[in-house]
Amino acid sequence: MGHVHVPEKILVKFLAGSAKRQSFILSVILVGLLGSVWSWMMDADRFWQSYVSNWMFFTNIAAGAVLFAVVTWITKAQWNWSVRRVSLSFVAFLPWSFLLFLPLLALGESYFPWILEMSHDPILQKKAAYLNMPFLVARNVLGLLVLFGTAMYFAYLSLRPDMGLCVDIMSQGKRTTWQKRLTAGWSGQQEEEMNSYRRMLRVGPAFVILYFVVMSIISYDWVMSLEPHWFSTMMGPWFFMGAFWSGIAATAVAVVFFKKQENYFDEAMGVQQLHDIGKLTFGFAVFWTYLVFAQYLVIWYGKLPWEQSWIIHRSEAPWGKLSIIVVLMCFVTPFAGLIGRKAKMTPWFLGLVALIALGGLWLEKHLMVAPSIRNSETGILGYTEFTVGLFFLGLFLFSLQWFLRTFPVIQLWQPTADPEALEMEGGYKP
Repeated sequence: MGHVHVPEKILVKFLAGSAKRQSFILSVILVGLLGSVWSWMMDADRFWQSYVSNWMFFTNIAAGAVLFAVVTWITKAQWNWSVRRVSLSFVAFLPWSFLLFLPLLALGESYFPWILEMSHDPILQKKAAYLNMPFLVARNVLGLLVLFGTAMYFAYLSLRPDMGLCVDIMSQGKRTTWQKRLTAGWSGQQEEEMNSYRRMLRVGPAFVILYFVVMSIISYDWVMSLEPHWFSTMMGPWFFMGAFWSGIAATAVAVVFFKKQENYFDEAMGVQQLHDIGKLTFGFAVFWTYLVFAQYLVIWYGKLPWEQSWIIHRSEAPWGKLSIIVVLMCFVTPFAGLIGRKAKMTPWFLGLVALIALGGLWLEKHLMVAPSIRNSETGILGYTEFTVGLFFLGLFLFSLQWFLRTFPVIQLWQPTADPEALEMEGGYKP
């Protein structure tokens, strides 16, 4: 992507404050919180099932968007120079995600059926070294701490050099505290950029590996173990690649939003960026379908009862219709909608298709959890799922707004050439 034009000087722009937007976000949080409390009082089991599925969905978006920023940095992509920080801004939800995860550690036999079955089930007894609550708590807490901590360190490295390029603006108002924290031990603009560049190239691959491992553990513990006799080697890839796709789709929605906010954003996040994000949204819709079908095909071909249960629970009544809707939203709509070139470069249409795909992924997370453990007399989708979703959505938007109002929306320091290559040629002198 060497032909992509990256301007020498990038303007310092933040997300503009909006009382209307702030009121909307706070209203969503309040309505979601009140509705969630009511849902918990009416049916605690259904509430926690919805809580888990919503936690996975919004955490997947945040972690997947950070992964998107990381992999484009590792590959030295230039096309996303103006949207890289937008993807990285989703890191702001990860501290909230960790706090929201802690109550889940108190769930016992009401969520994990294998706890009660372990004592009399010889198959589960052979899995006892992995399926036990102390080990589950330890690996989940440690894994999320390391993954989220690495993501936040990568974000710190990305933000630090910017502080030297907008010190006057960052030293005003509420941004002063963050400017001081991010510039502690400052050693000069050029040196800071080089240090961040090198460290990000080392931290990035580490984050990618951690992402695959930790997200796989989450899928095994909070999805696959709900039917402990069933297993699939495709569950981990399906889960973490779906999260990556959700991060790309959410970035597309955010870019469309910014293009409407200001002419500068509209020009910087132009046709090139829309086209490439559209291609990625389209491509990963196909890849998501490939992973789903690859899992289904092996199970269908083998016709082994212990491999079929998970699929059967989601293909027969009452869950079968929702499964069809997920396929329509996650594959048919993005495939048919974004197959053409013009569709990818039409902001409102790209944003709409990305939102539909995200809605399908939200429903997918619900189907990963509820059919395995929900009482047959309980409804499949309703008030509880949506109110808990509103609560998470409000906190998610609140964290994004804080980040984008505190730090520049577009990364100010942009390596125009690979410094390592310049050093080898003797063309770089620190």
